[in-house]
Amino acid sequence: MPAGQKGEWMSSMIAGIGWHMVGAASAASFYAPIEKVRKWSWETTWAVAGLFSWILLPIGVSLFLLPNFAGFYGSIPTAVLLKVALFGAMWGVGNVSYGLTMRHLGISLGIGIAIGVTLVIGTVMPPILDGRGAALFTTRSGQITLAGVLVALVGVAIVSYAGHQKEAQLIGEVREFNLKLGILLAILCGIFSSGMSFAIDAAKPMAAAAEGLGVNHLYSALPSYVFIMGGGAIVNLSYCFFRLATLKKISLRADLGQPNGTLVKNASMAAAGGIMWYLQFFFYAWGQANIPASLDYANWMLHMSGYVLFGGIVGLALGEWAGVGSRPVRLLWAGMLVIIVAVTLVGLGKAS
Repeated sequence: MPAGQKGEWMSSMIAGIGWHMVGAASAASFYAPIEKVRKWSWETTWAVAGLFSWILLPIGVSLFLLPNFAGFYGSIPTAVLLKVALFGAMWGVGNVSYGLTMRHLGISLGIGIAIGVTLVIGTVMPPILDGRGAALFTTRSGQITLAGVLVALVGVAIVSYAGHQKEAQLIGEVREFNLKLGILLAILCGIFSSGMSFAIDAAKPMAAAAEGLGVNHLYSALPSYVFIMGGGAIVNLSYCFFRLATLKKISLRADLGQPNGTLVKNASMAAAGGIMWYLQFFFYAWGQANIPASLDYANWMLHMSGYVLFGGIVGLALGEWAGVGSRPVRLLWAGMLVIIVAVTLVGLGKAS
């Protein structure tokens, strides 16, 4: 490779890795402002955050990018739009589970378990569903991938044990921490969150159509988020408003009846969380556009590794493990590092 081309390749790689880390940091941090909301039910908070992340930002960005917003979506075959939206709805179930996982496990522990489970299920299920499950055992790439899955299970076990140690030390304290419920929700998150990757794959004709209209390659995937996140929004908002309408202990009217100062603060914190959540996919698209096509497998690996790493840093910085003792924290870090190794192995397996 000529020196000039090598320099451009390195610059592009560095930019791609940098944007992936920005996206991962945003993803790991989005729940921090949501935790600052007071005197609102979780359902109202989640709905307000979702209004920004799943509806306002995807539509607003697409209105800015597309020369003819309605005409663009009208030109896409209905079958493609429906498929993308349905996979988005599948992801929406996982997203509700993810939000509840953060609620009951906290950021650092919740991300560690949720990402570990998502990695295992998201890696194993597609080849099994495609009838290629045997390749995991009979090919070198499959064996490396399977080794990554097994390492991820070890990491999840270590992180879960750290959570058990934390739970034992929090007995008697009034907190929402619930290890068993949190792990169950993390498993559901892992199963259904794969809908996002299916949706992004199904939306490739939309990205190609956007580029055909002159949309920069950095942004061409963003118009598809209107239908991907729209499908997820239907599931998430339906869940929130159903609970608000049927549970006696929570009420949208009571939440919105708080003093103006509380309303402004809560809405601002929920909106900030929603914006940060959206930005993970915005910057993921930038990172993917800079990583060479021959290294496409590295995109998800970089995002997931950064997600776990920043999740641990944010959780510890917010004092989620304050007063727990050093041993559970050491176990937490050990488990997260094991999960990062697992992500790397899975990425290498896909590259082989």
